[in-house]
Amino acid sequence: MTHAPSEFHTRLPWQRIVCGLVCAAAGAALFEFLGNSARGYIPTASLFYWWGYQWFNRDSETQHGVLILCISAWLLIRNIRSQPERLDGRDGMMAAAAAMSGGLLLHAVGFVAEQARISILGLLLFTWGAIAFSGGPRWARAAAFPAAFMVFAIPFSALDSAGFWLRMWVVGTSARIAHGLGIAVLVNGTQLLSPDGRYNYDVAAACSGVRSLVALSALSLLLGYLRFRPRWLVASMFALSFPLIYIGNVARIVAIVIAAQLGGQGSGDKAHDFMGYAVFAIVLGGVYLIAENVARLRPDWTDQATEGGPGGAAETPATASSAVRRTFALAGCTVALAVLAALFLAHSARTPARGRAGIALAADGVTPVELPTFLGADWIGRRSEVTEIERQVLPPDTGFSRKVYVSLADPSMQAFLSIVLSGRDRTSIHRPELCLVGQGWTIRGSFTHSFTYPGMAAGFPATVLRVEREALTPKGRVSVPQLFAYYFVGGDSIVATHWERIALDAWNRVVHGRSDRWAYVVVQTGDADGETAALDRIQTILDGTLPVFQKHG
Repeated sequence: MTHAPSEFHTRLPWQRIVCGLVCAAAGAALFEFLGNSARGYIPTASLFYWWGYQWFNRDSETQHGVLILCISAWLLIRNIRSQPERLDGRDGMMAAAAAMSGGLLLHAVGFVAEQARISILGLLLFTWGAIAFSGGPRWARAAAFPAAFMVFAIPFSALDSAGFWLRMWVVGTSARIAHGLGIAVLVNGTQLLSPDGRYNYDVAAACSGVRSLVALSALSLLLGYLRFRPRWLVASMFALSFPLIYIGNVARIVAIVIAAQLGGQGSGDKAHDFMGYAVFAIVLGGVYLIAENVARLRPDWTDQATEGGPGGAAETPATASSAVRRTFALAGCTVALAVLAALFLAHSARTPARGRAGIALAADGVTPVELPTFLGADWIGRRSEVTEIERQVLPPDTGFSRKVYVSLADPSMQAFLSIVLSGRDRTSIHRPELCLVGQGWTIRGSFTHSFTYPGMAAGFPATVLRVEREALTPKGRVSVPQLFAYYFVGGDSIVATHWERIALDAWNRVVHGRSDRWAYVVVQTGDADGETAALDRIQTILDGTLPVFQKHG
């Protein structure tokens, strides 16, 4: 037996709606005025502006964010209209207040750690809680998926690292297929070349699928959500997009190679443009066809299948009165937590950074110590000036020290040593892979290598990238291969990767209240004489400079 909806269930008390709006306003003010603590690239305190800026900045590769926002808004309206009223005796206020409180605490962690993406997750959690508090269980259910769907609008720079391996897999598979078709294409890293020089394609991140990965996986998840009720089946539609994205991009590269083989570089370029749309058709078409076949076999799994009617007991006036009192209590606690969070974050933003630098500092206490000019009698160092664009982009308290070392015995043997020392803002240092690609280098591979500190048996880890770019010489364009070794030095640790540094820095900021001045150390040299000789050259440069600038090994 089901019960007819009562007045209390079909129309929420005005006190609850007002209290929910007050909580939402308090949270919005916090995210607006104390939403972002890292000002290196986007100088704003507003988390809303920081996030929205990424949607219109080409370098962020998050232009699909506006589309995700529009879809989420449409889903919210659609779900509210289609959600049945369920009289299960629960008003959901406690869960909504817990979500808002959790969102504020998560934002505080992101603010202290200078990780705006963590703060965005807190914003989404808080937003769902505010909607659930103001609109009741019906709106809570309606907003759950749209709020989670907004995760796809967050810029995830980690995809660039994963994209390198995706590029390599796509290139390798495409080359094997081309060989099977009788096309003698050559592979050089991420390049596909014709033996006779008719065409040359570098499979960039966009062609590997990493740029379309987020958008296509989001649309696949959306298709599953609109089509099916079982959540495991919705997740399966999402997971299905990944192999299809790989297949679609392999098909794209193979089509480009075939077109170039038949008609030259121009035909390959036309196939490149056309197959960009074909990838979307392959992925979304594949997900749709599988979804339709599943729906035909199991119509009871589709979203059109009816659910059980509402059940449970309606609340009495006495319990309604108690709910109103609880509404004011929970809203008051949420607003108070927002005020306390604002006071804490404002204090955190004004407090001078407390931490250590892992390298020796010059007399000004800001810049790294000057690198030595002579390394024994074999190497001489020339100062390498910091470019104006680097000074404009990076925070003003970023420190630099760099030299180009030249062998006195053979001036063609050179090595570039650079130290970038972060200031208060962690954005002084970014992932080297992004910087290299922006400077025209192509990354062919990477490995971890252990360098040693003079006089110490134990080594320290560094990441070594195999890079190359074309240079114009009197003999024409030639490829210049080099090794690019880098590592990061904190107050008491050395790590080889960007993500290790990010994790350790965030831990120290949140748990220990300590923000070290991290140093990003780079040694770059040519490897035309072989990788072993290049690594030995890097070690030689470090042997002569580490005792000067690095405090420990």
